[in-house]
Amino acid sequence: MSHHRAIAAVFAVHGAVAGTLSTRIPWIQDHLALDPGALGMALLCPPIGAFIGMPMAGRLAYRFGSRAATRVLVGLWCVALALPALAPSPVWLFAVFLLFGMGAGMADITMNAHAVVLERRLGRSIMSGLHGMWAVGSLTAGGVGAVAAQAGLDARAHLGAVAAVLLVLGGLAGRGLLPDDKPAADGPAAGAPAPRRFALPSRAILPLGLVGFCATFAEGASANWAAVYLTAVADAGPGVAAAGYTVLMCCMAGMRLAGDPIIRRLGPVTAVRAGGALAVHGGVAVVSARTPALGIAGFALVGLGVAVVMPLVLAAAGNARATASEGVTEVVTITYLSGMVAPAVTGWLAGGLSYPAAFGVITGVLVVMTLLARVVRPSDGRTREPEGPAPDGTQVREGLPT
Repeated sequence: MSHHRAIAAVFAVHGAVAGTLSTRIPWIQDHLALDPGALGMALLCPPIGAFIGMPMAGRLAYRFGSRAATRVLVGLWCVALALPALAPSPVWLFAVFLLFGMGAGMADITMNAHAVVLERRLGRSIMSGLHGMWAVGSLTAGGVGAVAAQAGLDARAHLGAVAAVLLVLGGLAGRGLLPDDKPAADGPAAGAPAPRRFALPSRAILPLGLVGFCATFAEGASANWAAVYLTAVADAGPGVAAAGYTVLMCCMAGMRLAGDPIIRRLGPVTAVRAGGALAVHGGVAVVSARTPALGIAGFALVGLGVAVVMPLVLAAAGNARATASEGVTEVVTITYLSGMVAPAVTGWLAGGLSYPAAFGVITGVLVVMTLLARVVRPSDGRTREPEGPAPDGTQVREGLPT
C-alpha cells in the first residue's frame, strides 16, 4: 500500500468512527433515560475532551513520530467507539465522552500532521482528497448505522463489532504510513526543534486560524440549521428540509474528493478565493430564498465553496511551523472553537433578528474568508507538483483510492 493510499484509509477509518457513533446516540439516550438537557450536557463532553487533548498532540508526534502517534491514537479511538454504549450511568457516559473526544482530537491532529509531511514529500496537494475520504468513511458508516438502528440491533453489539472491524482496518492502513525515520518525517529525525508541551495558537498562525474559523463557522451553521431554515423560511416539508442538509454534505464531500486537481491548477490562494466567491453567492441565495429549491441550491453552493478551504488552511499551518504537528494543533484549536459556537450563535441571531438576518451575517463571514485568502499562499512552493518521482521513489501522480 502506498503512503498516499494508507493515509487516505486512515482518514476514512477516522470518519467511520464518528459516523457510526452519531447514528446510535438515540439508543444511548433511551438506554440511560436521558432527558434533552442531560443529553446536551453529555454531547458537550467530546469537544471539551478534544480541547484538553489536542494541544498535547504535537508533543506526542514529536516524541514518538507522527506515524507511530497516528497509528496508536487512531487505534485507541476505534476501541473507544465501543465504550459509550457500555456506560452504566450518565456520569460514566460523561467520562467516556470526554475520553472519546480526547482521542478524536489528538488522532485528528497527528493524522493531519502526517498528511502535511507526506504532501510536502510528494510536492503536490493531497489534503482535500484526504478530507473527502473522511467524509466517505463517515457517510458510509452512518448508512450502516442507520440500517442497524432500523433493524433494532443492540448498540452494544453494533458499536463493539464496528470498533473491532475499524481497529483491524486502521491497523492495516497504519502499516503503510510514511516511516518516521525518513528525512521528511516530523520529529527528532528531521532535526526539528521540540514543540511546546501545550501548544496554543501563535501570532503567525492567527491569520490562517481566522480563515479556518470563517470556513468552519459557515459549515457548522449551515449543517445544523439548513433543515430548520428551509422549514421556517421556505415552507419546506420534513423530507425536503432534510434534503438541504444532505445536499450540503454531499457537495462538500464531492468537492473535497475532486479538489486536489483544482488546487494544483489554480493554486491555493485562487482556490480559496474562487471557493469563497461561490460560497458568498450561495449565502446570498439562502438569504433571498423563499422557495425550497432556491434555498437548497444556496446551501449546495456554500458546501461547494467552503469544501477545500480547511484542507488548505491545515496544509499551510503545518508548513508554517517548525513541526507540522505544532502548526496543525494551533489552527485546529481555533477551528474546533468555531464549530462549537457556530450553531449557538446562529440560533441567537435567528431568535433575536430573523433566520435570513442570521444567514446574512454568515454570508458576511464568508466575505471575510474570501478577502483573507492570500494567507494560505505557500511560502516555499511546497504544493507545486514536481516532475518525476518523489525522493522515496513514490510516483507523484498516484491517485486516491476509489
